[in-house]
Amino acid sequence: MVEGILVEGLIYALMVLGVFITFRIMHFPDLTVDGAFPLGAAVMAATLVNGLGSGWGLFFAFVGGFVAGMATALIHNKLKIPGLLASILTMTMLYSVNIRVLGNKPNVQLLRVDHLLSRFESMTHEYLPREWALFLFFLVVVLVVKILLDLFFRTDMGLTIGAMGNNEQMVISQGVNPATLKYIGIGLSNALVGLSGAFAAMYMGYADVGLGQGIIISGLASVMLGELFFRSNRIFILTLGAVFGSLIYKAIMFFGRYYGYYIGMTPNDLKLISGLLIIVSIIVSRLQQKSSQKLRRDV
Repeated sequence: MVEGILVEGLIYALMVLGVFITFRIMHFPDLTVDGAFPLGAAVMAATLVNGLGSGWGLFFAFVGGFVAGMATALIHNKLKIPGLLASILTMTMLYSVNIRVLGNKPNVQLLRVDHLLSRFESMTHEYLPREWALFLFFLVVVLVVKILLDLFFRTDMGLTIGAMGNNEQMVISQGVNPATLKYIGIGLSNALVGLSGAFAAMYMGYADVGLGQGIIISGLASVMLGELFFRSNRIFILTLGAVFGSLIYKAIMFFGRYYGYYIGMTPNDLKLISGLLIIVSIIVSRLQQKSSQKLRRDV
């Protein structure tokens, strides 16, 4: 049970890191995530079915997510459409794209298809149970991605993207084009989301066009849960909080799904729980900010 929560939490942590980039660093309301996640899964399924292998599937899922994010940025930059509406348009169009990628089918089964995770399981089954082996695998993947993100946001470009999120006008005054930064930031965010979708497809054994429904809510809830426990201005701590937030969120959803019947809760209530988690996280965060401001004034 615990290992299953950890594995799912780490798979979705890649998506949460993507959401963290747009919502927390760039302050850009991006709903492209709901389309980029199943896009990554669909691309992985299509790649495996056509015999190209998992490596190419991960590469194409990453690129596909990046292109989806750039499409949102393009609509926002060139047509001067608000970010939220631009991302909704991209998300809506991606539904049809994902159907096409899946061969005009709503889902594709991968249970009998050889891929990276199945090969890793066969290599480690004598030493570790399946879930614990996958936990170690995804722990390494998430740590590598996290470290690369930390390094990126310490570069000049990464710092400029963060500065744009806080004050876009200041970036413009420095002679930097914010449109270019949005292409890169939103593209990178959805590239991670697509990568998460590709891993999820291999882990679950199928790709479905509806996989991304409401995924943005779980991503936001995870980011906010992480911020409750990891409050800092350092990017290393912030990305660590996003990863732990994903694990905490998956644990809450698991216990709600399997033990909620004691209080009359059904799986249909999980979306309600997700929304309430976001609301509670916002309230607690504001209370913490007021408390810290009061302490500073008293000092």
